[in-house]
Amino acid sequence: MAKVTIKNLTKVYSDNIVVNNISAEIPDGTLVSILGPSGCGKTTTLRMIAGFEIPQEGEIYFDDQPITGVSVNKRNIGMVFQSYALFPHMTVKQNIAYGLEQRKFTKGEIQEKVKDALKMVHMEEYADRKPKQLSGGQQQRVALARALVIEPRVLLLDECLSALDKKLRVEMQLELRKILEETGVTTFFVTHDQEEAMTLSDYIIVMNNGVIEQMGTPFDVYEKPKNAFVASFLGKANFFEKGNRLYAVRPEKVSVSKDKMENTKKKGKVSFITYSGSITSYTIEVEDKTVVAQQQNIALKGQINKGDDVYVGWDEAAQIPLEA
Repeated sequence: MAKVTIKNLTKVYSDNIVVNNISAEIPDGTLVSILGPSGCGKTTTLRMIAGFEIPQEGEIYFDDQPITGVSVNKRNIGMVFQSYALFPHMTVKQNIAYGLEQRKFTKGEIQEKVKDALKMVHMEEYADRKPKQLSGGQQQRVALARALVIEPRVLLLDECLSALDKKLRVEMQLELRKILEETGVTTFFVTHDQEEAMTLSDYIIVMNNGVIEQMGTPFDVYEKPKNAFVASFLGKANFFEKGNRLYAVRPEKVSVSKDKMENTKKKGKVSFITYSGSITSYTIEVEDKTVVAQQQNIALKGQINKGDDVYVGWDEAAQIPLEA
C-alpha cells in the first residue's frame, strides 16, 4: 500500500493538452474515483500512474518515492480493465496464479495465496473453470483476485463495472467496497457513473478538459460543489442568480406544493412528472427557466398533476454559492 502524490502532471498528444498541470495527494489505503465526461483526461491520468504513458511534465510519487521513470512491471500495481483481460485458455486458479509465477514465488506460496484470493472473492468452487464458463460478475471477481493476489502497492480500476447490468453493478459495488476495505490497498477507480463514484469512494476527483475541477469526499463534492460544472455533473442542480452571484439548489431540496409555503420562492406550472418508485420528479416551468424538484413518495399519489399551477421553494441554507 502507498500514499500517492501527483505533482503538476501534464500530458500532451500533438497539440492537444489531455492532462493540464494537475496535482493531488491520495492518502494511503483510500479509494479515489476519477470522474468526468469522455475526453476529460481521467483514463490518461490512470495510465500515467500505471506507467503506460509518460508525462511531458510533472511527477508521480508512491510514498514520496518518484516513480515516473520506473517501468510498469517494477511499480507493483494491480489493474482491472473493463474487458477483465483474463487468459481464455487458463482456469480461474491459473489466471490468479499468473502474476505470482512471474514474480518467482514457490509452488507452495502460490497455492496458498491463490486459495486465499479465491476465498476473498467467493470463487472457491469455480477454481477449475475457464473464463467462458463464468458470468460477467464472476469474471470481474477473478480479475480482481488476480490484481490483488500480488499484494500491489496501488490498485487501478478502469471502468471495470461498466460491462455489467444494473442489478449486478450495484451488487458488485458493495462487494468491491468490502474487499478493498479488507485489503486496505490504495485504489484509483475511473468511471463516468456519478452514482457509482458516490457509492464506492473515500474521495472523488472531478475532471473536465484536462484539469481537476474539484477533489473531496463524496459529501463535500455533492453538497458543496465549487462551480456549475461540478454541480451539474455530480447529480442534478437548479441554477439561480442572486445579487450577481450564481447559486445551485439540488432538486431534493426544492419543495413543491399547490398551496403557498413559508419558503416559497416562485410560482410555475408542472410540465412533466417522472415516477421512479421511491421518488417522483417534477419539471416545473417558472418564468423563463425550468426547475426540477424531487420528492420522496410518502404523500398521496396523484396529489400534483401535469399542468397544475404550483409554488416552489427552498430554504436559504439549500442555496450553494458557486465560483464563476
